[in-house]
Amino acid sequence: MSGEVLEADLRDAARVLVDRGRLRAEAEPELYRAAVKGQAALAGLFRSELGWTFEVLEVAQLVRLHKRRVDVPGDRGPSVARGGGRPVLLSQEALVLVCLVCEQLWRRPRLSVRELMQALAQVCAEEAASGGLPRVQWVAGEGTSKQEARWHRQNLVDALQVLEAEGSVEADSDLERVVVDEDADLVVTASRDRLAARFSSLSPALLGLDVLPPQEHAAALSTASLLDPVVPEPDQVASVEERRLQALRRLVDDPGVDPVDEQTPGTAYLHTLAGRERGLALMSSLGLGVTVRRDWWEVTDPSGLGTAMDFPNGRRMERQAALALLAHLAERDRAGSVVQVSDVVDLLEGVRAVMPNWAAGHKAQLPALARAAIGELAAARLLVPVEGEAEQWRATPGVHLWRVRVAHAARGTAGPEPGGASGVEPGEGDA
Repeated sequence: MSGEVLEADLRDAARVLVDRGRLRAEAEPELYRAAVKGQAALAGLFRSELGWTFEVLEVAQLVRLHKRRVDVPGDRGPSVARGGGRPVLLSQEALVLVCLVCEQLWRRPRLSVRELMQALAQVCAEEAASGGLPRVQWVAGEGTSKQEARWHRQNLVDALQVLEAEGSVEADSDLERVVVDEDADLVVTASRDRLAARFSSLSPALLGLDVLPPQEHAAALSTASLLDPVVPEPDQVASVEERRLQALRRLVDDPGVDPVDEQTPGTAYLHTLAGRERGLALMSSLGLGVTVRRDWWEVTDPSGLGTAMDFPNGRRMERQAALALLAHLAERDRAGSVVQVSDVVDLLEGVRAVMPNWAAGHKAQLPALARAAIGELAAARLLVPVEGEAEQWRATPGVHLWRVRVAHAARGTAGPEPGGASGVEPGEGDA
């Protein structure tokens, strides 16, 4: 790395681009203007350090960062928040509908929802028999219950809300009406310039995805050139450049990184002097904070601009339960220990035995609260799923960076609840 550090406004824009992949002129005008003005510096940083393409589309009033990553996190993707709750990942059908909606709106940028539904149903019906597309039924009828029809409409609304949130489409009314009322109709308008900017990979047709098994699709879509092999040979050893890109992409994309999880022989890239210095320099250039241990790199964004995660802040009961679990995991040498829902339920029951008023409304739903607590820690990469096992998670070394103090309420008062305060113990190195 050249050692150059981005200016403050460019660091803010860079972190938002890493998190969302785009900056819109109408949504983030100051960051958009800064990114356009400093496009040479941003493009150079992303290209040289991460191998990602930075693009300014002034006609669409959009700045795009085309991120590629072979080891795609399985717990992330397009999501929507329903009813003000936690964001949930789109279902497989909703993801298919995102693509089909874009296709229809590219042909006709202004459509009523009824026209869109009719076009989508026709396209799906033609391919459903061969298994190429799901069969969708928007209203109850023969062979389709009201609940199934509502589920299909919910998937369509989820797809439209994702496109609306990224600024590709705009609806003239609340899209949730379509879920509850099968006769609701509204108009959806698309920006063709922004639809065209959604492509971040080479053409799937040219890559031959239809003949590749699903587990090889991520590697194929991450290919930078058609001249490169779509899928590496099984015994092919990754080059130093490939290892560098994989390690640095993880650093900027994940809240926590295991430096030795490379699946390649030899010294891990982040354990080398050059790799450590380059990783720290990149974090500093982007304005990210990092705590370094030999077995873990914990990455934070002090500004909160480049992440949707607000852990450990918040007073929601799920967050309180997550902090109680984190306090338990950080007590002793529990990194690597396996966590199951039943273990967390036992822990929460123990907390309630000490403070009966805590989580009183969840007394009959402790398993659901336990899963929510696990989800909070998994989002922060303090727990990771055990490969090949259902509902089992492994504590990462990141738990050693946390010290959680449970503040007990004084008798007769409504003081802080479990996990009322937390602190971070510095690791071997900070930046």
